[in-house]
Amino acid sequence: MKTDIHPTYNAVVFRDLASGASFLTRSTVSSDKTVEWEDGNTYPVIDVEISSESHPFYTGKQRIMDSAGRVEKFNQRFKSFGK
Repeated sequence: MKTDIHPTYNAVVFRDLASGASFLTRSTVSSDKTVEWEDGNTYPVIDVEISSESHPFYTGKQRIMDSAGRVEKFNQRFKSFGK
């Protein structure tokens, strides 16, 4: 294996913005923001929109999509198209 071509692989905290859950794992991503973890050490933190704590597939909770509102919005936008 070649030396000095691989990214650094360090401990990182991923924080789910939807549920507020946090996970300590290892990753090659880094961040300027840090957080103090339960063990007293400070780790870089990455904020994510969805994780297994908030994803409908893992939680079994489906979010209601406003499909009628989207269709009406599309029709309003393009009602005069082609006239």
